[in-house]
Amino acid sequence: MKQPFILDIHTHTLASGHAFGTIREMAQAASEKNIKLLGISEHAPGIPGTVEPIYFSTLYVVPKILYGVEVIHGCEINVRNDGSLSLEDKYIDRLDYAIIGIHSLCYHDEGKEKNTENVISCMKHDKVHFVSHPDDDNTPLDYDLLVPAAKKHGVALEVNNNTFKRKNKRKNCMENYRKMLSLCMELRAPIIVSSDAHDPSCVGDFSLAMELLDKLGFDETLILNNDVQKFNQFIHRAHHAE
Repeated sequence: MKQPFILDIHTHTLASGHAFGTIREMAQAASEKNIKLLGISEHAPGIPGTVEPIYFSTLYVVPKILYGVEVIHGCEINVRNDGSLSLEDKYIDRLDYAIIGIHSLCYHDEGKEKNTENVISCMKHDKVHFVSHPDDDNTPLDYDLLVPAAKKHGVALEVNNNTFKRKNKRKNCMENYRKMLSLCMELRAPIIVSSDAHDPSCVGDFSLAMELLDKLGFDETLILNNDVQKFNQFIHRAHHAE
């Protein structure tokens, strides 16, 4: 990559119940790695041990700048088997952005067609801007349908660095990313690259994801991580489509 990645918007703190840093520790780590914009995106209800929804109503008390890093707040919301989100609108409305994703802890595989239909249904929410780790054939997705839908609804599909650390658990993830990213380039669909950090030491770590992107010769203009203004424009655009 010629342009440095200066934002990381999929990270978790102690509040998610299975991560190991505070917001301030995550921000300090981001500062040390020259990350300019940090997104804290705790898990929504459905993941054991995560926060109660009221957490998302009180994020305004967190300083906007910590250690010189701008801090914004999202939520990684579960796609449910009926195609709905696992967090109520009254809490989603308080967020800067929402990430949606399938998690096996609260989702049962329904096959490629239905899984894809459920994700696309959740994409249509105005606050949803990203799909987390769409890479695992334990809950397969149809990229020929998913990528055009993401483009239509103004949603960026994620390349998740943490996935590459758990390749033995994420079935066919490399092949799936190659397919997905090829379609993203063909359709000019933006992507987001995320650390999915669950510890301060992992904030801003995109190394394994970048290795794949470099191998594929992925177009950097389609990556949202290298320009804060481009990212902000993306998440504030009116992207809801019927």
